[in-house]
Amino acid sequence: MDEKKTKSPMTTLCYIEKEDAFLMLHRVSKKNDVNKDKWIGIGGHFEEGESPEDCLLREACEETGLILTSWKFRGIVTFTQEGYGTEYMCLYTADEFYGELKDCNEGILQWVKKDELLNLNLWEGDKIFLRLLKENAPFFSLKLSYQGDSLREAVLNGTDILYDCKQ
Repeated sequence: MDEKKTKSPMTTLCYIEKEDAFLMLHRVSKKNDVNKDKWIGIGGHFEEGESPEDCLLREACEETGLILTSWKFRGIVTFTQEGYGTEYMCLYTADEFYGELKDCNEGILQWVKKDELLNLNLWEGDKIFLRLLKENAPFFSLKLSYQGDSLREAVLNGTDILYDCKQ
């Protein structure tokens, strides 16, 4: 029996740090990409049997060529989007690694100064968790609800409504 392989609703996203910059991925290469033309960290969907850390390390190596040696699990982000479903993202930062940066088949990798991040074409919700990372917030749960590309609601730790634009 040939079973269709489905994508896991679990993903990782990592912001690799060097000096005062994050390694960002400008998603310009994939067709039919929900992140088309956006700047994001690196990461992707879990494969069968992977833990969050397994996925983090595999995706970092596959997308960048870098081997992470020090990372921190910063939070879980729940994304909902009409027509896309729900995704649960394990959010990390990493500050130690080795290896040579390679080309990524999903877009262009670039070190971007942290104080310049908000000038990029980012998802609105990414600006929220990037602020939480900058503030060194303790482990958090953030729910981001989108309608198309528009952020409709952001809820931090189940109770703090950060953004509400339900229409």
